Amino acid sequence: MTGSETAPRHILIVGANSYIGKNLEKYLAQWPDRYEVRSISVRGKSLTLNLFTGYDVVFHVAGIAHIRETKQNRNLYYEINRDLAIDTARAAKAGGVRQFILLSSMSVYGLTTGQIRKDTAPRPANAYGDSKLQADEAIEAISDQSFRFACLRPPMVYGKGCKGNYQLLRRFALSVPLFPDIDNRRSMVYIDNLCEFIKRVIDSEAAGVFFPQNAEYMNTTQMVKLIAEANGKRIRTTRIFNPAIRALRMNLVNKVFGDLTYEPVDTVEMRGIRESIILTEDRNS
Repeated sequence: MTGSETAPRHILIVGANSYIGKNLEKYLAQWPDRYEVRSISVRGKSLTLNLFTGYDVVFHVAGIAHIRETKQNRNLYYEINRDLAIDTARAAKAGGVRQFILLSSMSVYGLTTGQIRKDTAPRPANAYGDSKLQADEAIEAISDQSFRFACLRPPMVYGKGCKGNYQLLRRFALSVPLFPDIDNRRSMVYIDNLCEFIKRVIDSEAAGVFFPQNAEYMNTTQMVKLIAEANGKRIRTTRIFNPAIRALRMNLVNKVFGDLTYEPVDTVEMRGIRESIILTEDRNS
């Protein structure tokens, strides 16, 4: 850590209504003497350097995701995920921010199966992934030693109140008595593990491309069984459907049952798989 060891980091989260942003602010509140955090929405605001003056770190999570891409909304991905991120980074640099952390996506690689390594070339397959990649590359181009850029490309994020594919698996776990027994591996990251990783990036003023993920790969069948168990239900598994599932090469099938992993780097072991599912499904906390 540079500078005074006792001075708190002043952190601005851009994306006030973001699931990850809200959870990070709550997570860092455990150390009020080390982090002073504020969240804002910049949509419709003038992105001047004054907006960012006095902050050490900007964490940019504003963006659009979890909506079906169409010809009509395709341009929004570029306006928000690319242009807004780039404009924010430029204003933050002008305002004297030392570290810019961008929430990017695994989608920049365009893969639904396989393993992604740090040297894997990005090849986005849709506007969401392409808009994220263009933002990553443009911000990297303006980074330097006084404006350090950390690009986070997490896999599927899950946790209490999350959206996305976790909810699809949860519906299966709570509604069907029988589920395919598939031996697959997927990189995922529990929200607290992601927040801990971001905290470490802030503490070390790290720069580069990162794959924040759980220390263990997730198995889809295991995950569904744990969700059911956490809700007091029992689900049986069978391999009878496996040949048909392997024969289907539909995108949704690959997303659920295919192997998609990052190489085992940038891992966080704070919450294991079983504990993370229990915490996600706990309706009393």
